[in-house]
Amino acid sequence: MNPTSPYTIQQILTIHHWNDRLFSFRTTRDPGLRFLNGQFVLLGLINEGRPLLRAYSFVSANHDDFLEFLSIKVPGGPLTTRLQKLSPGDEILIGRKPTGTLLLRDLKPGKHLYLLATGTGLAPFLSIIQDPDCYLRFEQIILFHGVRTICDLAYRDFITRELPAHDYYSGLIDDKLVYFPSVTREAFEHSCRITELIENGRLCSDIGMPPLDPAHDRVMICGNPGMTKDCAAQLDRMGFSVSPHIGAQGDYLIERAFVEK
Repeated sequence: MNPTSPYTIQQILTIHHWNDRLFSFRTTRDPGLRFLNGQFVLLGLINEGRPLLRAYSFVSANHDDFLEFLSIKVPGGPLTTRLQKLSPGDEILIGRKPTGTLLLRDLKPGKHLYLLATGTGLAPFLSIIQDPDCYLRFEQIILFHGVRTICDLAYRDFITRELPAHDYYSGLIDDKLVYFPSVTREAFEHSCRITELIENGRLCSDIGMPPLDPAHDRVMICGNPGMTKDCAAQLDRMGFSVSPHIGAQGDYLIERAFVEK
């Protein structure tokens, strides 16, 4: 591909189907690609001679030699219908310019970091919990993942078993990473929406943490636009201040690219 092109051609390494609605895939990584944990990039396929592209957050960490992404299967979706059928060795377009507003550096100093995700909004936080700086900056990292059914809890084993047992991360994580899954349409230990958990205080009390306080708590939010808007409004009422743009620190961050204008 032309070196001046905004995309590079990479190959599919693996593809994993979590269920009939969710899949993830790994690709090769261009040696020149640089990104910050929490960012996203445009990726896609050539369709009728033109690139068909969508924004996807990195699941992989910026120090990995591969790229990994998490995707829903949109019925009839022009891109995901084809992506989910790819096999190792197939080609995919990856953008050269990652971006995004979920950056650790844009959070004010604090003690506790809450990562609030629904569905595939989990993706950027998987990248962030693999960032050593996350554990150096915060005493506790709480990863909330809200889904409809138990089988939608992608990466559950990775978060609870593989990462804490990793030779490198085990010394960093210790007891710092708390996983808080919630399932709304099946019987489960937690079955509340994130807005309910914030409203009734159980987001903190159920894991033995003090109530949310802008004096020492920091928050990142990524999920469907309605959830993001509602959570942001709740935090605003509690005295939290959002980072207004990249490069400006705040008490909490949202991924602005995926929020309805």
